[in-house]
Amino acid sequence: MTDQTAGDSGTRDDSSPEPEADAAEGTDAFEYVDADPSSGAKDAPDDPDATADRPVVYDLAPDCTRADVETGAYYHAEVNGVVEYGVFVDVSDAVSGLVHESNLEEEYAVGDRLVVRLEEIRENGDIAFDDAAPTDYRTEIREHEPDITQVRGLEPATNVTIEGEVVQAKQTGGPTIFAVSDASGIVSCAAFEEAGVRAYPEISVGDLVRVEGDVETREDALQIEVDSMTALSGEREAAAHERLESSIEERAEPSDVDPLVEWAAFEPIHDDLRELARLLRRTVLEGRPIRVRHHADGDGMCAAIPVQHALENFVQTVHEDLDAPRHLFKRLPSKAPYYEMEDVTRDLNFALDGRARHGQKLPFLLMLDNGSTAEDVPAYENLAHYDIPIAAVDHHHPDPEAVEPLLDAHVNPYLYDEDYRITTGMMCVELARLIDPTIDGELDHVPAVAGLSDRSKAETMTDYLELANASGYDRDDVLDIGEALDYAAHWLRYSEGKTLVNDALNVGCEDQDRHERLVEFLSKRAERDVDRQLSALEGHVEHERLASEAHLYRVDLDEYAHRFTYPAPGKTTGELHDAKVNETGDPVITVGYGPDFAVLRSDGVRLDIPRMVTELNEELPEAGVSGGGHLVVGSIKFVKGRREEVIESLVEKMADAEIDEALSSATVLEE
Repeated sequence: MTDQTAGDSGTRDDSSPEPEADAAEGTDAFEYVDADPSSGAKDAPDDPDATADRPVVYDLAPDCTRADVETGAYYHAEVNGVVEYGVFVDVSDAVSGLVHESNLEEEYAVGDRLVVRLEEIRENGDIAFDDAAPTDYRTEIREHEPDITQVRGLEPATNVTIEGEVVQAKQTGGPTIFAVSDASGIVSCAAFEEAGVRAYPEISVGDLVRVEGDVETREDALQIEVDSMTALSGEREAAAHERLESSIEERAEPSDVDPLVEWAAFEPIHDDLRELARLLRRTVLEGRPIRVRHHADGDGMCAAIPVQHALENFVQTVHEDLDAPRHLFKRLPSKAPYYEMEDVTRDLNFALDGRARHGQKLPFLLMLDNGSTAEDVPAYENLAHYDIPIAAVDHHHPDPEAVEPLLDAHVNPYLYDEDYRITTGMMCVELARLIDPTIDGELDHVPAVAGLSDRSKAETMTDYLELANASGYDRDDVLDIGEALDYAAHWLRYSEGKTLVNDALNVGCEDQDRHERLVEFLSKRAERDVDRQLSALEGHVEHERLASEAHLYRVDLDEYAHRFTYPAPGKTTGELHDAKVNETGDPVITVGYGPDFAVLRSDGVRLDIPRMVTELNEELPEAGVSGGGHLVVGSIKFVKGRREEVIESLVEKMADAEIDEALSSATVLEE
């Protein structure tokens, strides 16, 4: 240590230098004056006037930036590098510069401390210091209290300080990319230690931080080039958390929008949808990814596509990264009427991989047109090991006691003594409008498509069809869109097919003519393939009249239907059933079965398929029966070798089922 070392600045719990009081040149005693009494500075001497006349050397807090320094002022510094033309010194973690050899009073080594005078801040950002300690100086501790800038509204080529929560920490081959949210928005912050090395390893996802740096444009998105990043603690952390929470709560509040049609049965459901909209908006603001699973049919897509459109719009208003919707939202169809272990295993693997590779939070799972039954519980329990939040919007007959302990939100008309006539698509159109009111007017035709696709007999179907008609879609157009969606879903299988299905439904589609041509093509292909399938079944459908006077039709799809093509067994059974309902005008039950499955449809008969599944498991435990559905639409699986016993037991239960002509899976509307 040289005789040019600085005076003692007191004890600090950080990385700032601790100047040594007994070695500072020209001083017998050193005083400590701090403009902020809470900073822990020592008391000033008895003669304040004498102290005030002495020159000041500033001891900067580690997070001080160039905004806290000025030309001509003195600072305590530490040597961080020695070169032929001088020494580099740090006056804080983020402020460094060169003392040129021409301005050095003596030789220094790395780690030596000295007092420097700031000579110049050049246009390129370089800072020049002079080795020139005043005599008889006093030390003032200077804390960094910058103006905090909100993420939303950042401008390129500015130096800013933001405070927020780290919602992602991704290591690249170059810098570490931190995504920081202050609820006004989320911005990427690039911190470089060295290529591929984690910068600020002490900072993790969930920490509240203060970031200072320059705003730059990278690949059409704003990004902060980090000069310093500090984890907040104590009172600062508490204050930042309170501000962040208050801001998130305010911005998460859904818009005030009324349902598209007046429907008394829908009012309590709308309140639940509003709470779910708040939860989903909050999820976006917190930087958590969202993964949607939906039933792969017309109603399921009418539910998922509007919600996807709304959430992706909202994500874009929160994130400065234009690619954020692609990275943070994923929609996937589910073929089964419940959340299968195969699907949940894929989802969980995807989520854990995203956390490991990209530093993301684990996702929020949103189940649509699915997820309300006891069959979903094993999958939910698997997610519970990782505390993944789950919500379900569904109109299948639920088992709330089984699923609600595992759900963060559950919206289902059966919870309000309603039923499947309120389709998931109808509910999710309102959910989407609550999330993002700017899409109002884009979705007016979708509830009608959902209703006809799922054969709702709700009295408001007339209102929904009138609403669609006002948007340019007559009843035939709505039916064609539903058929086109079903046809596309069949060939997409487990893929999202975003652009294709958006164009078919005309949500987020930029070309009206393409939408019309696509729907015409897909719906005609669907109609052709359905006719071919029904022709193949003709002559092989077994018929009997049950004791209840209901007609029972059953057919072996494995033997007599075209396989591995459209329509699939469920659709095939539905089309056959609709034909028989129209043919007889009486209560009808239709069963299409294969080696290890059966698809069930009924009109005018209260089957209560979930109850039947429970009873079959009690009677034939070795048959491994699973599945479920509505009161009038469902499907089950079973062990192949026990097919005959399962089908015969089903028929017996159907024969005892109550006739209720109000129950219908076919749409009956005045044209």
